[in-house]
Amino acid sequence: MKLLVTGAGGQLGSAILALATSQQIPCIGLTRGELDITDVRKVESVLTTIQPDVIIHCAAYTQVDQAEEDEMEAYRVNAAGTRNLCVVAEQLAAVFVYVSTDYVFDGSAKEPIDEWTPPAPLGVYGRSKLAGEQAVQQFHSKFFIVRTSWVFGHRGKNFVKTMLALAEKESPCHVVDDQIGSPTYAPDLAEMLFALIGTKRYGIYHVSNSGSCSWYEFAHEIFMKQGVAELVKPCATIDYPTVASRPAYSVFAHKNLQLNQFPPMRNWREAIHAFLDCEKDKSL
Repeated sequence: MKLLVTGAGGQLGSAILALATSQQIPCIGLTRGELDITDVRKVESVLTTIQPDVIIHCAAYTQVDQAEEDEMEAYRVNAAGTRNLCVVAEQLAAVFVYVSTDYVFDGSAKEPIDEWTPPAPLGVYGRSKLAGEQAVQQFHSKFFIVRTSWVFGHRGKNFVKTMLALAEKESPCHVVDDQIGSPTYAPDLAEMLFALIGTKRYGIYHVSNSGSCSWYEFAHEIFMKQGVAELVKPCATIDYPTVASRPAYSVFAHKNLQLNQFPPMRNWREAIHAFLDCEKDKSL
């Protein structure tokens, strides 16, 4: 099996490459500079040359607030770029994995969201990612659409690294406590992606670490691990307005994982402790 990973420079792409290396699976990772997915001729040339068996599409336009002002670029990358990949992947008979987001939902749910809940994105970013999902379903026959949320990993910037830096500096901060979701550790997500592509159980999956928390609770766990829990305080979303609206509730139910007998995801607290221990070991 030969894997091709787009967005290889990001936190999920790099986690996939690391896992592939550890399992001795041939894997080619391409960054944005190496593959412009919006250039259909480039996509055809690169994919035809590589001849991958599986394409894991992590590349995306992810600037949630900027997307409100740059709508065409968000759709150019997340919708048209995904379509370009799908069309060629289908011609090559390659399995296609599209990494999507909790932003395809509006946050109005009151209980964990399963894979059959109709999407209703609030903003441009969510709508463009949903358009990517629709392209996958329209142009490909063997696909996994994997929605995930609150991803954190060892490469690049993310919420956990920001909070960890503040905790290490013993800097007080306020974090919203009225947005509830499911954190996802990139290496855990990578492992589940590998479990999925080892089967033919195609479809839409919700994949995150189990359990749920607010952003404040998430930050509190990090600050507590550093011994400075008292420095992080809760606040309301209204106190820190953003250009784009965020889903107030985006906790995932892993119903399709359960129905297809995949192993359960570990709890987010266990995952964040694993991340922090790994970061500590790297600094020694």
